[in-house]
Amino acid sequence: MNFVCVDVGSTFTKAVAVSGKGELLGAADHRTTVESDVLVGLDAAVKKTGVQPDEVLVCSSAGGGLRLAVVGYERLVTAEAGHRVGLSAGAKVVHVAAGKLDAVALQGLRAAKPDVVLLVGGADGGDEETITHNANRLAKARWKTPIVVAGNVSARSDVERALAGLRVTVTGNVLPAIGVSNPGPARAAIREVFLSHVIGGKHLSRGPRFASMVRGATPDVVLTGVELLAQRVAGDLLVVDVGGATTDVYSVIKPVGEVADVAGTLWASRTVEGDLGMRWSARGVADAARAERLDDLGDVDIDPAAASHPLDERLAELAMTIALRRHARAGRDLSGVTFVIGSGGVLRHRPADAARKIVQSALADHAGGWALPRSPAVGIDSSYVLAAAGLLAADHPGAAVSLLGSALT
Repeated sequence: MNFVCVDVGSTFTKAVAVSGKGELLGAADHRTTVESDVLVGLDAAVKKTGVQPDEVLVCSSAGGGLRLAVVGYERLVTAEAGHRVGLSAGAKVVHVAAGKLDAVALQGLRAAKPDVVLLVGGADGGDEETITHNANRLAKARWKTPIVVAGNVSARSDVERALAGLRVTVTGNVLPAIGVSNPGPARAAIREVFLSHVIGGKHLSRGPRFASMVRGATPDVVLTGVELLAQRVAGDLLVVDVGGATTDVYSVIKPVGEVADVAGTLWASRTVEGDLGMRWSARGVADAARAERLDDLGDVDIDPAAASHPLDERLAELAMTIALRRHARAGRDLSGVTFVIGSGGVLRHRPADAARKIVQSALADHAGGWALPRSPAVGIDSSYVLAAAGLLAADHPGAAVSLLGSALT
């Protein structure tokens, strides 16, 4: 049995052909055809692998990916916990509101245009008033987009009653006790809402075929692949993925002793930098580099359709450096990282040595105020197998593990 695992990205669609034993059979890409029908580019990428698949598995970040808003109780506790869980679920968190929603806060929530609202608040047995108030406020506003409720279980019946008639999924609390994070149920619920409501709503393709193949948002799927790879690494793991529109950083930090964090600690974490990218967000890289006093590239404006640009390598170095600084500033201790993986088209389409040099340049940053990894091994996801492994993990875990073992060195 052969599979083709496809990531439909904002700029390129990447396809990886894999045997049932986890052997890498081929890889190809094609420009994402979001202006017409994403199936055009998807089918072309699959064909270019040279493999006739028994099954095609797809993840997608096209059309802006998954836009999530978090509504919580306290900004530094439950709202922050919801924010972290949203990122781990593959979302771009476009808005965070804390406390009781009023007219102004509701207006801000609408203006963010989220695809999904994650409603959290209160540890189990704690504050019930805020999450119940916010549920009633959303109901009175006749909220249209799906809502995932992942707050205080003691308020569950009141919240469900308030939201009756809306598109609601109720799941386990993201913060059942102060300092205890429970991301799994909310992450799964957000994934299901993305598949059932969001993909179709973005009108990326005519007919049901594309939606039937999609298994999740690309960052969520990649994090699954990262978590799987982390089981094979002796120390901590770090992955930096430089895309056309965003730069994502994934880390799996293995716990040592007790860690005090009232919002809970996610050992597998993701941050997404929506202003850092090689094409759509190239100007954001230049602005951020100037603010971080790293470089002054001037007014960078690159056509998203450009195949290459003279600034590509420098943009990649800067995007990675800034993204790593921000990831570490969010509370991630990277000093124990033993294996770093670089991903993204700017690395895949370069010789391995040149790609590693870009990653190593970012890792040599000593001015960001973050703990550097100590002489980590550096690898390049040259065939984009992290996403493929994440797509295979649920139903074909053996193939996923074999793929990671053979293709990432």
